[in-house]
Amino acid sequence: MTPEIFTALALFALSSVITPGPNNLMLMASGANFGFVRSVPHMFGVGLGFPLMILPVGLGVMALFDAVPLARTLLTVLSVAYLLWLAWRIAHAAAPGEAAAGARPLRFVEACAFQWVNPKAWSMALSAITLFAPGREFGAVLWVAGTYAAMGCISTTTWVTLGRQIRRFLTTPRRLQLFNWSMAGLLVASMLLVFAL
Repeated sequence: MTPEIFTALALFALSSVITPGPNNLMLMASGANFGFVRSVPHMFGVGLGFPLMILPVGLGVMALFDAVPLARTLLTVLSVAYLLWLAWRIAHAAAPGEAAAGARPLRFVEACAFQWVNPKAWSMALSAITLFAPGREFGAVLWVAGTYAAMGCISTTTWVTLGRQIRRFLTTPRRLQLFNWSMAGLLVASMLLVFAL
């Protein structure tokens, strides 16, 4: 990969991971509701889960979608259902001091697995492979995945930190409820926006 192509890939990756979407809105909500330290597994799950998703997408899943279009439709239906459930969970999150014993941020494995039903992640993976690894060679796909891993560190840290800073203003149950409902609404809106593209 030439330096020019790598620069374009890095800019593409950063711009696609740093913009609002399901992962980032959930990370911000996690930072606001659970703080930075408790959100670290969620951050690592997103930061590593998406690059780990890129590898099989580039090395075979895209070919499956080409051969069996119904597979992509089924994935879309599962994605919508799961995102709606997550939006409900965010909307009903309790205040940090009042959270039920079972309230917690996403675990590492859950955040990794979420990438497979995240419509923005699919859109990013398919676009990145198409643009920067069109022949779907292992080395090129690996470059794309590695670049996203590096850019993911910047994005996940930024969004959880933003949520953590917002937490200072969520001092009343009413403010927290408005924030959580706003995050849930934006999560649903981001899903609709991705499907509209």
